[in-house]
Amino acid sequence: MSVKNVTAMEKNQVKLELVIAKADFDEAVNKAFKKNASKITVPGFRKGKAPRGIIEKMYGKGVFYEDALNDILPEELSKAVEEKKLDVVSRPEIEVGDINDEGVEVTAVYYVKPEVTLKNYKGIEATKTVKAVTDEDVDHEIMHARERASRMVEVERPAEKGDFATIDYLGTVDGVAFDGGKDEGHKLELGSGSFIPGFEDQIIGHSVGDEFDVNVTFPEEYHAEDLKGKAAVFACKLHKLEVKELPALDDEFAKDVSEFDTLAEYTADVRANIEKRYADMAENDVDAQLKLALVDAVEADIPECMFENEVEHLIEDYSYRMQSQGISMEMYMKYTGMTMENFKEQFRPQAESQVKLQLALEKIVELEGIKATDEELDAEYAKLADMYKLDVEKIKASISADMLSRDVAVNKAIALVKENAKITEGEKKAPAKKTTAKKTTAKADDGEKAPAKKTTTKKAEGEKKADAEKAPAKKTTAKKTTTKAADGEKAPAKKTTTKKAPAKKADAE
Repeated sequence: MSVKNVTAMEKNQVKLELVIAKADFDEAVNKAFKKNASKITVPGFRKGKAPRGIIEKMYGKGVFYEDALNDILPEELSKAVEEKKLDVVSRPEIEVGDINDEGVEVTAVYYVKPEVTLKNYKGIEATKTVKAVTDEDVDHEIMHARERASRMVEVERPAEKGDFATIDYLGTVDGVAFDGGKDEGHKLELGSGSFIPGFEDQIIGHSVGDEFDVNVTFPEEYHAEDLKGKAAVFACKLHKLEVKELPALDDEFAKDVSEFDTLAEYTADVRANIEKRYADMAENDVDAQLKLALVDAVEADIPECMFENEVEHLIEDYSYRMQSQGISMEMYMKYTGMTMENFKEQFRPQAESQVKLQLALEKIVELEGIKATDEELDAEYAKLADMYKLDVEKIKASISADMLSRDVAVNKAIALVKENAKITEGEKKAPAKKTTAKKTTAKADDGEKAPAKKTTTKKAEGEKKADAEKAPAKKTTAKKTTTKAADGEKAPAKKTTTKKAPAKKADAE
């Protein structure tokens, strides 16, 4: 391969003209012949046994050219781009010219990274506000620990709000059962709002063993067209009533849920952890302010393809996260009523910010002459090996030193911006009072009720999916960009735009 010419075009485009050597192209054609010969039938020859010359005489000399070019062009173009040190950001528009005794003439047009002007990256102003830890924060955290350590206890009395009722139900509309309107042994927290309005209220007051009807009307905005606004009857049987019993808030509780021997020590550690979390949040907020300032400081004629490529990357990443939750993009779009065009529009602002930030940081690397040291590269390889539980050499084989070096240099650029920023402390709330945890043997049925919790136990994926097929749960309308998706649809679900996740559904973040 030899590069004949590189021509700069307007709007960050370059035209690359090269010639693929005849020997290299002939080798690629022969490889294409061997790959496709077995599929070609020529009269007088067994299938796959006809010589190349006979096939070319019958179908034309260029019968294998297309496959040969598809095979050889990517590598040849990559070599040419590397040789001319072009920082390309798009797929090439390729035009194949003459194929003669010298080889194959090829023209490829690329978009390249634009020239960037950075108005300012030192002395950026930011405000750092660390939220003060309150007694309520500590109590809330400890209550979560108590809930995780709670146990379910059966009770013999009429059902009350906050109880967990195990029921069978069969729903009908005009006497006809409908899909998803039946379940057996379903555990429902009364008052959680998991089922359509009125369903849970009508269980309250019933006792174990009771068989009764629940009369409800599906909301007009219900997701199933054939059930919208319809009156339904659910024949129910109450099998079991349980309450959540919280562990006593004492030294034994501290020993069970932590490495500490006393409640006082555990409480102090909880406070320290919250303080660290708030401090980290403040640092992250400062980072976000600095990055936003860098985005605003970028001046460049950025090719549209860079934004489009980043949108595709963000959607691909989002799709992988959905798939890890057992949800395909097709399923997600069906339930949210979105189109791919809508999806791209929602990711566009994030993509523009990401592209501009990357250009800004790369410009800082260039201006400051930032480089990654061998020690930094070794440390980064070791970090990745530990993260993915792989041998360091395998990581090095899959991630080139040049690529990793660029990442390290960009991270050092972020650190440089922060070191030179003007960060002022924001106003803080009054210092939190010292928390004095009360010792108690509180139980849910002793008068102290635990706050409602979305789920009582972490279910296996199979169980979550089974729940997602069941009836009367409400449907959550997903947010636009950082959307949480449901595992599936439960049957008599009501549509809502509340931010809390519905019980029995798995978050797909």
